[in-house]
Amino acid sequence: MRHLMSPLDFTVEELDKVLDLAADIEANPKKYAHACDGKKIATLFYEPSTRTRLSFEAAMLNLGGSVLGFSSADSSSAAKGESVSDTIRVISCYADIAAMRHPKEGAPLVASLKSRIPVINAGDGGHQHPTQTLTDLMTIRSLKGRLDNITIGLCGDLKFGRTVHSLIEALVRYPNVKFVLISPEELRIPDYVREDVLGKNHQEFREVTRLEDAIPELDLLYMTRVQKERFFNEEDYVRMKDFYILDKQKMSLAKPDMIVLHPLPRVNEISTEVDDDPRAAYFKQVQYGVYVRMALILTLLEVEVC
Repeated sequence: MRHLMSPLDFTVEELDKVLDLAADIEANPKKYAHACDGKKIATLFYEPSTRTRLSFEAAMLNLGGSVLGFSSADSSSAAKGESVSDTIRVISCYADIAAMRHPKEGAPLVASLKSRIPVINAGDGGHQHPTQTLTDLMTIRSLKGRLDNITIGLCGDLKFGRTVHSLIEALVRYPNVKFVLISPEELRIPDYVREDVLGKNHQEFREVTRLEDAIPELDLLYMTRVQKERFFNEEDYVRMKDFYILDKQKMSLAKPDMIVLHPLPRVNEISTEVDDDPRAAYFKQVQYGVYVRMALILTLLEVEVC
């Protein structure tokens, strides 16, 4: 039995197999319509979510399975003081696989140590978001045709942005990937990412403050929102929340084939006027997320479809 806590839990070869399977699901959805008949996924979401929770649920339903779970800590026995360890022991009696989102870093890992079913980390605090990373990788590979030889700009909240941390960890394993880290001083990437991921892998990167200075060289621009829920006070959030706004004027500086990604939800960091630009791929990203999670469920449940 395997769990998914981090993109590094899969080798590059295993990641490629998951992405290949996701691509086949996209091309042949009917082939997989009953692959998980009789199987159940539990979505254990201690934090609010739209895309990730519904994407997991849609993925299992598309595979012929069924769904149970909760959408907030208040609607679970966590409100009564039940531990994550006890919750997963109970859920293991009901479901075949679980996806967990939790505000505390490491909570899904704790659950995996006590679980009798595969556990997928659906986001733990500011730490990791591996299924969003798999979604990002599929989007990049599908639209650019490769995961190597790219220059990617990561813009916005790089300090608390778990999607950014996971994506960096995944992409450093591919050759000739250059990172441009675009953030205000207060929201720069944590030292452990800079030193333990980029530094140890001798990865080429540079840090800039102005988006306009970086955008002309990028093959991909990964925008992120400033996350209100990660700030300790309202004043700091208000000061940071509109630091970057991608609009038509900034897009005019970019390459004709640059792709704009965003894990969503967005607030003000991408103007709606960009939505009609053919380089805006963030809603395509959402659809790819369903295929990736279908592939991941099949992989962790060891279901083979001929």
